[in-house]
Amino acid sequence: MTALRLPPTVDNTALVLIDHQVGTIEWAGELAGEDERDQLRMWVRTVVRFAAAVGIPVVLTSSLEDQQQGRLLPDLEALAPTEYAARVQRAGVINAWDDPAFVGAVRATGRRNLLVGGLTTEVCLVPPVLSAIDDGFGVAVLLDVSAAGTRTAAANSRDAMQAAGAELLTAVPAMTRLLGSWQSEHAAAFFDAMGSEGVFAAYACGNLR
Repeated sequence: MTALRLPPTVDNTALVLIDHQVGTIEWAGELAGEDERDQLRMWVRTVVRFAAAVGIPVVLTSSLEDQQQGRLLPDLEALAPTEYAARVQRAGVINAWDDPAFVGAVRATGRRNLLVGGLTTEVCLVPPVLSAIDDGFGVAVLLDVSAAGTRTAAANSRDAMQAAGAELLTAVPAMTRLLGSWQSEHAAAFFDAMGSEGVFAAYACGNLR
C-alpha cells in the first residue's frame, strides 16, 4: 500500500522517535565515531526543539531499557520531559508497530503524516515504517536522526523504505517544508532550534555526515 500523500503541515504531522537510546546509538556502526554520534544527537535535539515550539506532537518509544539498549538519550528528557515520561517502553517487541501502546500513542496524536527516525535503522526503524505505511500513514524518514549498524544495512534500509512509499528526507528540508514560507509564524522557531542546537556553527566547521 502506498502512503497517503496529505500535504504535510505543522497541523497534520507528528514526530516519532524510535529507540534513541544510549546503547543503540553505540550500535550504529554506520556512524564514523563520536563526532558523527554527536551530529546525530544534534539533529535529534533540533527536530524535537522545533516540534515542541510549533506544537507538533512527539511520540517516543524505547526497547528493553534495563538491557544493553539502555535508557533514552538524556537530550530527550531535557527537551521533552512530558513526552519522555509518557514514552512507550516496549518489553522486547522489535517492530514497534506490533505494540498496541505505541500504535495507540501515534493514533492519539490525530496526525496522519509522520516524521520518523530510529536507531538502528535496519532493526528499529524499517519495520514500523513499513507497517505505518500499510496502515495508511504518510511517512517521511529522517535520515540524519537515524543510523544503521553498517553502511550496507543503511543502503538496503533506504531502498526498502523508499520502495514501500516512504519519503527519505533530512531534518532541515522536513522542517522547512512544514514552514512553507519564511513569513510563516513558525519560522522563528526553526531558526531558534537551528541556532540553539549548534547547527549553524556545525555548518561553518564543515565535513558533516
